[in-house]
Amino acid sequence: MDKKTLILAIAPLILSLTACTPEVANTGDTGAKQATQSRLDTIKSRGQLICGVSGELPGFSFVGTDGKYSGLDVDVCRAIASALFDNPDAVEYRNLNAKERFTAVQTAEVDVLSRNTTYTLSRDTSVGLEFAPIIFYDGQGIMVRKSSGSKTLADLKDKAICTQTGTTNEQNLADQMRKRGIPYKPLVFEDVNTAYATYAQGRCDAVTSDKSQLISRRSILPNPEDNVILDENLSSEPFAPAVADGDSKWANTVKWVVYSLIKAEELGINSQNVAKFANSNDPEIRRFLGTEGNLGQGMGLPNDFAVRIIKHVGNYGEIYDRNLGAKTKLNFPRGQNQLWTKGGLLFSPPFR
Repeated sequence: MDKKTLILAIAPLILSLTACTPEVANTGDTGAKQATQSRLDTIKSRGQLICGVSGELPGFSFVGTDGKYSGLDVDVCRAIASALFDNPDAVEYRNLNAKERFTAVQTAEVDVLSRNTTYTLSRDTSVGLEFAPIIFYDGQGIMVRKSSGSKTLADLKDKAICTQTGTTNEQNLADQMRKRGIPYKPLVFEDVNTAYATYAQGRCDAVTSDKSQLISRRSILPNPEDNVILDENLSSEPFAPAVADGDSKWANTVKWVVYSLIKAEELGINSQNVAKFANSNDPEIRRFLGTEGNLGQGMGLPNDFAVRIIKHVGNYGEIYDRNLGAKTKLNFPRGQNQLWTKGGLLFSPPFR
């Protein structure tokens, strides 16, 4: 075999090896990167948290006339940013309606969803979400005009009821009316403002949503005192922040930030006295504040992440009082949103 014949004979083999080798190497690199890459690392590199909120609900997430966001859901975003960057303002907020909120999480448009969202089985298992601890226990209610005389769901027979599409409220209303055999006319809207505007214009006889939302939205109706919320509860609605499923490192961060808010209140540590606890001899407090052990490092955070949160945002009780408590227009009774030590449902696992 001469030289020319030899080259022609081995050329296909060389081309084959050249084509295959980089592909195998790239696949391995990608796999290793996917195995270690977390959204937590992306956010830390970016230097800012992207938080999905409503932006339309006073007390939870609302944009004031000064352009600033406030509310319970907003403070959860600020707490996460405090833990990550020691800066509660390192947050970009994105307003999401009920229909688009889950897609925003699935497509990584937002890092976390903190938007009065009910924790349900299907959302946890089929929609691709992973929920953090519950931050607010609510129930679905009905608001009517006082002049209507309606006292119960039965009084809304054949009446038009406004609600939002893509919510548990729409489904719960259908379930309750079907169970009780009450015919009604659902008016379903994608935009929350349109739903309440329709009610305010008298085009529907009632509007249904979570009671916290009804109280919140009633406060900005033209004549709030002309509207009443019926005593009946249509469902239980536990709200929780959510992240995309399949990233336990990032989910753990959000989870333990929320628990930090609850644990701080349980330990009596708030934004005003947190510095005084730095020299505490209590081993539980020392672990919680990061002066002993390395709980933060296990999550990829500084050991003093809880101190950062409390210093900037306060504990759960402070957040509640600031946004929903007796000194706010909403004056929402804390009830089951109290600590377990005071008869409520809020509880944190041990920081150990």
